[in-house]
Amino acid sequence: MYQTKGQDLEKYLFFYLKTGGGHLAPAKAVAEQIQSKKKSDIEIILADGLDKSNIFLRIIIENGYRTAVNNAAWTYELLYAVNKLKNIAKLTASLVSFLLKNKLEEYILQVKPEKIILFHFFLIKPVYQILRANNLSIPVVIVVTDPFTAHPIWFINKDLKFIVFSNLLKEKCIKMGIGSEKIKVFPFVISQKFSDMLTRQNTMKLKNELGFREDSKVILILGGGEGLPKGIKILKKILIKGLDAEIAVVCGRNLKMFTYLQKLVTKFNIRNIKVYGYVDFVHSLISISDVVVTKCGASTFMEVLLAGKVQVISDYIWEQEKGNMEFVCNAEMGILEKKVNRIPDILNRLLNDREYYDYITSNIRKASLINGAGLVSEYILNEI
Repeated sequence: MYQTKGQDLEKYLFFYLKTGGGHLAPAKAVAEQIQSKKKSDIEIILADGLDKSNIFLRIIIENGYRTAVNNAAWTYELLYAVNKLKNIAKLTASLVSFLLKNKLEEYILQVKPEKIILFHFFLIKPVYQILRANNLSIPVVIVVTDPFTAHPIWFINKDLKFIVFSNLLKEKCIKMGIGSEKIKVFPFVISQKFSDMLTRQNTMKLKNELGFREDSKVILILGGGEGLPKGIKILKKILIKGLDAEIAVVCGRNLKMFTYLQKLVTKFNIRNIKVYGYVDFVHSLISISDVVVTKCGASTFMEVLLAGKVQVISDYIWEQEKGNMEFVCNAEMGILEKKVNRIPDILNRLLNDREYYDYITSNIRKASLINGAGLVSEYILNEI
């Protein structure tokens, strides 16, 4: 919970779900921005919509997502595709709403927020029903965290206000029958620290603090909150290639991956690999890296771009992350390579062909990307 000091506070309720990091990260980023404005009369509450819900539902939504993405992505992609059918989408939304609504209602009536901001599509229907049932006129805005290829469930209720992160998605919304006046377009939202690029001197200092050599090239293997699918295979191929680089691997909540890699590093006394679990200094690791091997999760791909780093996309979720991948690759700001055997050769070229590396980083600079956290926070403060 983010809270400012003061009495008679206005409460802004930010609802999210823990299905990957792409929903919580923008919620935190906007909360941080509002907090930084030192609004003494505002309290921001970050709340997990599943916090007090049915344990079975939590397992299905959170653990089911995590298991599918890491072990059988096709099952998640199939469910995603099936739920694009209007009637099935409505049925899914209604079922989840039925299971969530009672606990959410208790919480909303207890908190009595002045504004509600939703960062996950499963929360839209129950919150809307709760407000209608209790005759509450609390303003609601939906932050669509998928910037290009958002699932239709986000837009089942066309009467609410939407924040989207691309004109492409706004056009799709209008085609679905949502009035243009209900849609606000902002640059993608991430934590402000990703907007502050480090100087070479500060980068060297940070490398030292994290235990990396100042003169080394750094490859970061990063897959968001759940770790990178096929991350272990990718790392093994890199080791076989014998690249002259240090390697940082962030496993996130993937305990199986973390445990395996820790044992691997210890058993073979591998000195150029550092293995991390779920960490709060991803920004630092991205800042010291030369290349990031990643998937195209909604927050991760933009964090890498805003840091000015080259990314090799080893995976993405069809169709949810397809637009993210196309945004990066069509502008030649990164490279897509899903075949694990080819990734070490791509990394080798990026680390040793300066002209090629500089060409990609120049494309990132030309894109003139900015962080929308400040603009979104101003909108929530002053226009909702």
